[in-house]
Amino acid sequence: MLIAILLVVLVALICINVPIAVALAIAGIIGLVAYEGTNSLVTVALDMYNGSTNFSLIAIPMFVLAGAIMNASGISRRLIAFVAALIGFVRGGLSMVTIGVSLFFAEISGSAVADVAAIGSILIPAMKRRGYGAPFAAAVTSSSASLAIIIPPSIPMILYAVSAGTSVEQLFVAGFVPGLIGAAGLMGVAYVFARRYNFPVEEAFNLARLKASFIDALPTFSLPIIILGGIFGGFVTATEAAGLAVLASVVVGLYYREVDFRRLKAAMLDGGMQTAVVMLLVAASVLMGGFLTRAQLPQQMAQEILAFTDNRYVILLILNVFFLIIGFFLHSAAAIILVIPIVIPLIQQVGIDPVHFGLVVTLNLAIGQQTPPVASVLITACSIARANIWQVAVANMWFVAVLLVVLLLCTYVPAVPMFLVEYFYR
Repeated sequence: MLIAILLVVLVALICINVPIAVALAIAGIIGLVAYEGTNSLVTVALDMYNGSTNFSLIAIPMFVLAGAIMNASGISRRLIAFVAALIGFVRGGLSMVTIGVSLFFAEISGSAVADVAAIGSILIPAMKRRGYGAPFAAAVTSSSASLAIIIPPSIPMILYAVSAGTSVEQLFVAGFVPGLIGAAGLMGVAYVFARRYNFPVEEAFNLARLKASFIDALPTFSLPIIILGGIFGGFVTATEAAGLAVLASVVVGLYYREVDFRRLKAAMLDGGMQTAVVMLLVAASVLMGGFLTRAQLPQQMAQEILAFTDNRYVILLILNVFFLIIGFFLHSAAAIILVIPIVIPLIQQVGIDPVHFGLVVTLNLAIGQQTPPVASVLITACSIARANIWQVAVANMWFVAVLLVVLLLCTYVPAVPMFLVEYFYR
């Protein structure tokens, strides 16, 4: 009964536009007081502080800062020039350039919203000028930006690792192959649309131009090498890799001598606010997590589901549908912080690897950022393209279908995400 009351309170507060973190904290405090009395509130402030100062969480503002420096110092433009020289000669090449650049940018920023804002502001207007429809331009940019949730370093993966008590580094490694498969699938869909609607071919392939753009962008390629090489090689933790990414971004930015300090300041302020929201969510989740642990709700839920079925594949199907639904209504950070502490006991009891499950969760939430009404990434792309969100959502269906295929592949063929983890860590 108490759980039902808290759920009603939480939903009611969110519906009247109370921030999710504040609503979560209020519901958690009510639960603690009702279950253990006011004495349980003595350590609330300390618990919230400790919860939000986890060492792994330091990686979040670091990766956001690295992405801001990258976008303000001409690095994005050089990546676009190189990828355009590499694959721009294919029909519909500009849409594939968008996907390719998102793949690179995702390896530095870890944020899908930052990805679509940085890349979309340049490539969406370029696609519209070349005759691509605004809904298609926004759709391909939005869906490719979701690669930032799958490919390391992913901020939702960091939050999942902290919530589930698993390895951030192993999650990063697990996301690498599914991210590449997703990028290849998105390019395939973009090519089919390009052939169907006769989208233009960009400049013919020119080896000299490719070589010149590669040399110009060469310092930029040090960033993913530092991040992924350090993590894959076991030389640094995810948090240490984030610090190195910031340092490398500064060095590369100074090398190019094109840092736009006004743009950098705006990006840093925006990133700081995003990080503050996430950290407040984490702090608030400690209160709810404390109540759930004392009330043993996760264990009770696990027993009820196991009474229905103990087949891990059926349970994964149930959880996939559940996460897809909540992805319609919650941002990925809020969904992870709210739900993961509840479902972890269930996956532990049926023997599902928490790293494997973490990738399933992040893929679900990547899809959730493409599906209204919340759809933060899709809405950002629509804003840049000045396109109707429902028209973009229709154009985006085939790209979302690719992400769904990758989700099913990773869910039911665990070797796809896990073979690199097995190779490097087990």
